[in-house]
Amino acid sequence: MIVRTLCIAALAATGLAAAAPDAAAAEPPRRGFAVVRSGAVVDSMRQAGSWPDGLKVEATPGGPGQVFVRFPQIGMATGGVAHVTAISQSADWCQVQGWWQSGADEIVAVQCHRYGVGPIASWFSVTFGYSAQYLPAPQAFGYVHWDGSAVAARFNSSAPTAVNTAEPLTAPGTWRVTLPGLGSAGHAGNIQVTAVDSAVPARCKLGGWSATTAAQSIVVRCYDATGTSLNTGWSLTYHRERAITWTPQPYRFAYTFDNAPDTSGVYVPTPYPVSHNSQSGGVQLSRPAVARKQVIFGGLNGYRDNVQVTAFGYGSEFCNLFAPWESYPAYVSIRYVTCYNGAVQVDHPAMITYVAR
Repeated sequence: MIVRTLCIAALAATGLAAAAPDAAAAEPPRRGFAVVRSGAVVDSMRQAGSWPDGLKVEATPGGPGQVFVRFPQIGMATGGVAHVTAISQSADWCQVQGWWQSGADEIVAVQCHRYGVGPIASWFSVTFGYSAQYLPAPQAFGYVHWDGSAVAARFNSSAPTAVNTAEPLTAPGTWRVTLPGLGSAGHAGNIQVTAVDSAVPARCKLGGWSATTAAQSIVVRCYDATGTSLNTGWSLTYHRERAITWTPQPYRFAYTFDNAPDTSGVYVPTPYPVSHNSQSGGVQLSRPAVARKQVIFGGLNGYRDNVQVTAFGYGSEFCNLFAPWESYPAYVSIRYVTCYNGAVQVDHPAMITYVAR
């Protein structure tokens, strides 16, 4: 009860997590991920981070559908981004309400909902990361946290002078994000977007994506519980030939873009650079049924791992994970990525990313 009270007080005091816009180069990268089950039970086999061995992620229930996730020894006074994906066989989604430092730890507040129902105690997969190191091309990594009115945190791995921007567009709940210096000759890499709102139900997705050799240009679209456009906060991470949590070796990772969701049988998304596997084991997607997309990342296996999913498109559709992914000696199987239009399951484009320790 004491922990819950302190978390609620911090959330109320900070609202959306306040952060300095630019990553401070003096700070080392920090990262963490976990899977939280109903009842705020952290999966001991699906958590890892940049903390010393022996420490564990903890979770504390809050109000209905609300969980406070404590990542040990990676507390940040400002900066970083958080992402979350619901794991459910229903039309559930989860959002981040905010994150803040508590002693040496970082707390991420997560709130889950079911379409047409309201707050729900869903399973979810969550990440937190902070970066301050630069990368040689073709590797690329960048993030933006929009706090509802301005850029609150950002990072660009191409150079200290490369400044990510977010510009609200004319349509409500729509922004254009520009990541200079992280460009590519056509689509390459992976993007994840998560709503960040401490006051109302919100969900966000990728609404568009174009790339030049100079920059990545990404549209973010956000909606309320009914699917109406919403001005809210959000986190966006772009990563190319790098894991979503800026993880070093021996971490393994893979990502893909299901950009032809109604394709029958087995297929590999094109162009090729929208998929990547750090183990050169290949990427394979299949559709056993409507709104059922299985993703196979070959050559990967691990018991400390994480998956994030983001919908792509112009409507209010959203995606989640039908069940926790499965690890085998020669591959990882995500079964399934499921997308919804309201409470109805539909075939819909989505980006999927995986990381394992």
